[in-house]
Amino acid sequence: MNFHILTLFPEMVTGGLNTSILGRAAQNGHIGLEAVNIRDFTKNKHKKVDDYPYGGGAGMLMQAQPVFDAFKSVEEKIISRGGKSPRVIYVTPQGKVFNQQMAQELAQEQDLVFLCGHYEGIDERVLQAVVTDYVSIGDYVLTGGELPAMVMIDAVSRLVPGVLKNEESAEFESFHDNLLEYPQYTRPEVWQGAEVPEVLLCGDHAKVDRWRLEQSEARTRERRPDLYELYARKGRAFGYLQKRKLSHMDMLEVIRRGQGELLYGAEDGVLVRDIPSGAYMLSAADEDMGERLISLIPRGLKNGLYVAHQDFLKDSLCRRFGCSVINSCVQAVYTRKTPWEEAAAYDIRPLDLSWLESVYGQYHTVHDRAYLEERISAGMMYGVFLEGKLAGFAGIHAEGSMGMLEVAEEFRRRGIGEALEKHLINRMLERGWVPFCQVFTDNEASVRLQEKLKLRIGREKVYWIS
Repeated sequence: MNFHILTLFPEMVTGGLNTSILGRAAQNGHIGLEAVNIRDFTKNKHKKVDDYPYGGGAGMLMQAQPVFDAFKSVEEKIISRGGKSPRVIYVTPQGKVFNQQMAQELAQEQDLVFLCGHYEGIDERVLQAVVTDYVSIGDYVLTGGELPAMVMIDAVSRLVPGVLKNEESAEFESFHDNLLEYPQYTRPEVWQGAEVPEVLLCGDHAKVDRWRLEQSEARTRERRPDLYELYARKGRAFGYLQKRKLSHMDMLEVIRRGQGELLYGAEDGVLVRDIPSGAYMLSAADEDMGERLISLIPRGLKNGLYVAHQDFLKDSLCRRFGCSVINSCVQAVYTRKTPWEEAAAYDIRPLDLSWLESVYGQYHTVHDRAYLEERISAGMMYGVFLEGKLAGFAGIHAEGSMGMLEVAEEFRRRGIGEALEKHLINRMLERGWVPFCQVFTDNEASVRLQEKLKLRIGREKVYWIS
């Protein structure tokens, strides 16, 4: 993952980030850190980058031209190596407040650009031209955007595979699973009369884990009741969804992977918004709960996308939002923990954007070119190469399911589809995900493939609606 920081003070950024854990991660190639000096792009011979604001007022504004040219230099470099135009985060008190969920979302990107303002801000016109996200780290004012950018880069970097020596570290810290971290102790066993809790000395890991969870729950309930409510809501949601785990695997994985906003979770219904796709996923025990969940979905969404897990929800969503069913499917889930052995005869590797037109020309479903471009850029599309040709491809959808499987006609009946899906299953297991896919109800060939690969098929239909 690569971070590009547009700043007037590159030495401040590099000095802060190229140390300790992040510095080691950069040296080892797990992350890339680039500080771009906006002043290098000014056309003013005195290297001036600011001027007085129109209409008067205190202070100076950063001018549009050097900011825009600095961004374009970064964008062109990213695109030249096969990437997509990056998200640009403008650090401002006017933005959405940064939190752990946002860090998890941003950690899925290949490149992030941080634009750091100074003086009284930046010319609005260039912000409108390049910024995709306005983000704040709190309701207070700093002298510049460098410190907030460094805070966010630190939080996001910790979630990138390989950055932390102990890969589990990020899973046991404050805010993971909406719980604060439990109390910790080191030597000596007694300090100023205070003793280490006896359970931590017993050597029973199960007891230690239970104690730590209890302490995290109690500490969160006391210090952050707002977080505790989110934690309790998630527990209620999991309790409901796991009663029919196969048919709810899409919702379970969206929540587990930290890419879902859990809007409602109870013993008789769940509503979650998948952040990457924007889809509202819902399941209800009865029609009354279904209507309650639907009432929580904002009206007037442009190209709204919904996933219903019951027939009555499908019908009600179509009536309420004037939508129709895009497709109906069943879910197939790989419940084993062991990866497949992959045949060496197949050359399977991630696709880059040089293959976009080939993929788009062969893939004939509801997804458009922009979606395929995003999936390839995210490193979530894989291809099989035979005889120097792209023989087939498959990928992982934004909401987390396996799919987009297509094999060129001349290469069919050679086991390529099976090889691709085994590859996807193994890549998902490596990430700690549960591999699953959604099979169109009339696709008997795909159902047979899932059964051959030991995936379990859910009984209930799932409806995609838009």
